[in-house]
Amino acid sequence: MVGRIKEMNKQLEDKVQLVLANEEDLALFQKELQEAFINALIENLGDAEAGPIPSDEDIQQSFHAPEAVIYHILLNGKKVGGVVLKIDNKTHRNWVDLLYISSKTHNRGIGSAAWQAIEAQYPETKVWELFTPYFEKRNIHFYVNKCGFHIVEFYTKFNPDPHQPRVNEHQNNSRPLEEYGFFRFEKVMKMETRKKIEN
Repeated sequence: MVGRIKEMNKQLEDKVQLVLANEEDLALFQKELQEAFINALIENLGDAEAGPIPSDEDIQQSFHAPEAVIYHILLNGKKVGGVVLKIDNKTHRNWVDLLYISSKTHNRGIGSAAWQAIEAQYPETKVWELFTPYFEKRNIHFYVNKCGFHIVEFYTKFNPDPHQPRVNEHQNNSRPLEEYGFFRFEKVMKMETRKKIEN
């Protein structure tokens, strides 16, 4: 009982924040992001033959997209992850381009707290969208069961993403990304939820 109370008190003390990343932060952000994704790939598929995931090129495109906003995720002032969002101030259909939490801090509710902070930061959002690979069970569980997203489409070589003329292969050409398959998720923000976040 005492241990449970201490754990609850600790969770109440934990504070998750979003802090805008600076240009000089992006090289380390990219390295940490790729490490997190590679760890997930090895955990799920047993190898990382495809090279850096996402590729350097894909990350740079995300960083420098016109609508990109890049945040560090901090836990009690210490960096534990990051997120790249694309914010469309006209349609309010916003995109989670890249999101990672350090594997050292998994299973502490940090991802859920970070997602709540993202929603609170953009209460005018009508729809959130994102992709995640089919094999990433942890991500699928997180987005569907914790954050309230729905899977709306599955992209593979049989049903390619119409917004991408061709899914890039990684630099070592060992395995095209399209072989993995990606789910597209959406979360439609209900007006009541948006008002609750605003208040």
